[in-house]
Amino acid sequence: MAPNLELALQRIDEAHREDPNKITPPGSSTEVPYEIHYAEKMTAYLSKRSPNASANLRIAIRAQHFRRWEVPRSSYPMTRIGYHSWRTFLKKRQGELVANITRECGFSEEDSKRVEALIRKEGLKEGDEEAQVLEDVACLVFLDDQFEEFKEKHDEDKIVKILQKTWVKMSKTGQDMALEMNMDVDSRRLVEKALAG
Repeated sequence: MAPNLELALQRIDEAHREDPNKITPPGSSTEVPYEIHYAEKMTAYLSKRSPNASANLRIAIRAQHFRRWEVPRSSYPMTRIGYHSWRTFLKKRQGELVANITRECGFSEEDSKRVEALIRKEGLKEGDEEAQVLEDVACLVFLDDQFEEFKEKHDEDKIVKILQKTWVKMSKTGQDMALEMNMDVDSRRLVEKALAG
């Protein structure tokens, strides 16, 4: 059985549509499951960041938050350690679930393991280019799609620190793409303050 990329992406999106959390994207009047919205944002930024991405990376990007709503943040202690434990569990779970989908869609064991490793962001610190592209895309989607809501919940010092941490995760290419983003005046000010610090 030859690997079927379109079937794998279709299976991933079918799961995304089960997300009970809904959002009405800017410029739209139609409510959609949040994970469909997030996955489409991730794919859109991947096409800008790395238009010739491999099938494995395209799947990992599309499934970055696969079934995340099933394990809410509140299921772990609301501490820093609790947050990191939650993230670690999610990456492992998401990787395993999506690797199973790729196997069922004809991908080799090697490719399925590669998808799983990318979702878990393994190899990022060792200079894995595809893992870095995934990190860039996740950071860009955060800045484009989640930063406004994040700003409303935290004080300026915390926002600046998070922006600084986000910035160092990105490659030069990712950073350049972030600087080209269309941001409101206050968001731009905070980014500039973070970079100046």
